[in-house]
Amino acid sequence: MVLISIWSSNSSRSVHNPNAQILESGNLVIRNGNDSDAENFLWQSFDHPGSTLLPGMKIGKNRITSLDLYLSSRKSSDDPSRGNFTYLLDSSGFPQPVLMQGSDVIFRSGPWNGLRFSGSPEMRPNPVFKYDFVYNENEMYYTFDLVNSSVITKLELAPNGDLQRLVWIDRTQGWTIYASAQKDHCDIYALCGGYATCNVNGSPRCGCMKGFVPKFPNEWNSMDWSGGCDRRTALDCPNDGFVKYSWIKLPDTRNSMFNRSMNLKDNGGSGCLVWFDNLTDIKEIPEDGQEFYVRMAASEVDAFASSSRRKKQSWIISLSMTIVTLVLLSLLLTLYILKKKKKKKIKRNGGMLSYLEASEINEKQGDLELPLIDLAATNNLSIDNKLGQGGFGSVYKGILRDGKNAFPKNLHPVHVVAILTAPMEI
Repeated sequence: MVLISIWSSNSSRSVHNPNAQILESGNLVIRNGNDSDAENFLWQSFDHPGSTLLPGMKIGKNRITSLDLYLSSRKSSDDPSRGNFTYLLDSSGFPQPVLMQGSDVIFRSGPWNGLRFSGSPEMRPNPVFKYDFVYNENEMYYTFDLVNSSVITKLELAPNGDLQRLVWIDRTQGWTIYASAQKDHCDIYALCGGYATCNVNGSPRCGCMKGFVPKFPNEWNSMDWSGGCDRRTALDCPNDGFVKYSWIKLPDTRNSMFNRSMNLKDNGGSGCLVWFDNLTDIKEIPEDGQEFYVRMAASEVDAFASSSRRKKQSWIISLSMTIVTLVLLSLLLTLYILKKKKKKKIKRNGGMLSYLEASEINEKQGDLELPLIDLAATNNLSIDNKLGQGGFGSVYKGILRDGKNAFPKNLHPVHVVAILTAPMEI
């Protein structure tokens, strides 16, 4: 009789009463008797993610047992055998998740910054998911869990290499895409080569970092940016300095070193990343990027500082001009509104100036001595009292309270200024 081993836990412990159970988390475990300690499980499916990462599962590496936890795609939707894509935590340099096609990196999430991966601003804290990254002497891994336990979700590596977070919708009885790792062309690994940045809204998308020039100008101008850029001015230690670059996805960390004891006084973090080779796969992220410092020749540092000052001055001038323009527009609008209100008031008064308005005019024109007449003197501008009509309004006959005759003119609203010329018509 031939015995064939179907499965082995690779455990050296003696087992008396092994049993299998699917936990509420979805983890299929094999344990000894009723031992519920996760550390003592003989085997668990969460150690073999396949193409799906559920809440509580890990992607990373156990540094003691050398167990690697990673996602691997299926060959196709109906063929569960291993495909050509892998999503894993690369531990060369400072750890970072990378998506690989065979042995080639095609996407990089960037290093962990304390809240999320540098190239994944959508992972910011939210009321649905919480993310965590552990990096110590025993293990390094990324995991996520649910804040809202009613949500059903998974991270799926599709057969075509798409890495997507999916959410189950009861109404449609199907999965919908919540987020995709590869969001645009700038997520293609090293699209712009070394010492260059990728801006998805730029035209062209790739541009050399300040102080650098295309390594192969002809290819670069033909939109083949893979050669990257070179320094315009060679370094000259110890006269070099550092230039800050902001709002970016940090460069590939596979050629970097993490020093926990180093800190920048103003960064508020813990530890520093130091790069020793080409700075590759840098993406501009205006809404939520990070910053890092690049060693540059002294002349480039001075040029960068001058350019920054000019930009700041230009920004201040533009802001000042904008404020002055807004103030002038507000004044013009106020004067326009006041003028409209005054015209409406004159029209409501039947074209006759109010006592206050006439008094103001009289004060400005000291040689004008025209009396103000009550409308009752003309029987409220009765048609029977109308004598005629001039260019600026109608003339009426009236009798003042002392019995004297008066001949007031009812000015048209648009000819209020005519009161200044009234003496010429009397």
